[in-house]
Amino acid sequence: MTVINIAKDFSRTPFGRYLDDGAHSGERFREEVLIPALNTSSSEVVVDFSGLSLGVASSFIEEAFGGLVRKGFDEKSLLRKLKVVDDMGVYQHQVFDFIAQESHRQC
Repeated sequence: MTVINIAKDFSRTPFGRYLDDGAHSGERFREEVLIPALNTSSSEVVVDFSGLSLGVASSFIEEAFGGLVRKGFDEKSLLRKLKVVDDMGVYQHQVFDFIAQESHRQC
């Protein structure tokens, strides 16, 4: 199992959708952290949202996770391999909702 704690492994203040939005964007997280973890882990990848300084904008979450589908990952494999940890369940819901929405757009 691979665990990615966003606050420790990326930024305590993730923000923005695209690289142009800043150093801690959803696009950068997806490309530099999330995709490499998904490609190298033979078991599940856990993304932990605990320890963040601020709330995470939906644009960051959509680009990071919905963007996985745009990069060729399929919804079923992501549902099997990806786990989300957050205290209130809000981010978990958003992550899988954005994956599903993008998957349906790709059909």
